[in-house]
Amino acid sequence: MTVKTKTASGYGLRVSDHRVDESGDSDKRSPTARRMRADAVKNRARILAAAEEIFATEGVSVPIDRVAEKAGLGVGTLYRHFPTKEALFEAIVVARLETLLETVKAQREATDAGEALFSFLRAIAGQASAKRDLFEALGSAGIDIKSQCSEMMDEMKRNVDVLRQRAVDAGAMRSDVSTEEMFGLVMGACQASEHAGSEAASQRMVEIVCDGLRSPTATPLPGRTS
Repeated sequence: MTVKTKTASGYGLRVSDHRVDESGDSDKRSPTARRMRADAVKNRARILAAAEEIFATEGVSVPIDRVAEKAGLGVGTLYRHFPTKEALFEAIVVARLETLLETVKAQREATDAGEALFSFLRAIAGQASAKRDLFEALGSAGIDIKSQCSEMMDEMKRNVDVLRQRAVDAGAMRSDVSTEEMFGLVMGACQASEHAGSEAASQRMVEIVCDGLRSPTATPLPGRTS
């Protein structure tokens, strides 16, 4: 894991610290130690998967014991990986950002430059809506996740700018909108959708933004008008 993610993980999580140490001296460990470390990595993944599911269905105020139970692990194991609930929140957000970063990098080589951009904007909107409660919980705890993940966010913006320019060059997107403006429009639609009360309404708002970003000469998607 890169130093960048280490910085993003921040105050008490130090996920990347452990990963770097493990990879750095893995050859020096005994087979038993390596097996134990592999189990720890699996346990961490199980905790994150369980936490995402429970927070999405039951809210972030759910007792941490429920997460451990869902993961099939003891509470002590959970706390060894995430000493505070906020550390668990942060790990989920960072993991999602890492996934989005991998996605945008992959989309840079897509054949359809316009759809590559718009599908990624939909993905950003979906993650922003799904993780809004986690951002709010971190903010109420005094943790500025955006600052801690600033390097990752900067890298994402650089890659999204490549997608935007490819879409412009392909005639799929209007040329008078910057990457910052594009992000602002999508995030504004996400915030407005809080009052819509349904995921379908949220998706529709983001789709309207995407339609507004398309070049007037772009071919509309099937079932939609230009």
